[in-house]
Amino acid sequence: MSTRKGQKGQKNIPYLHDEVKTKRTVLLTPTAWEILKTRANDKNISVSELIERWARDTAD
Repeated sequence: MSTRKGQKGQKNIPYLHDEVKTKRTVLLTPTAWEILKTRANDKNISVSELIERWARDTAD
């Protein structure tokens, strides 16, 4: 899967998924946020994309 490196994002145009992401709010402890940032950084993706992948993988 592409990481979009070197490409400019375009508003309201889906890139990795078949729909456009919308803004949401999630409350997390500082510890949970640091864990998410570390795991996302290890995969060279954003925290948003890490959560997106987790949700889609567990949506059975």
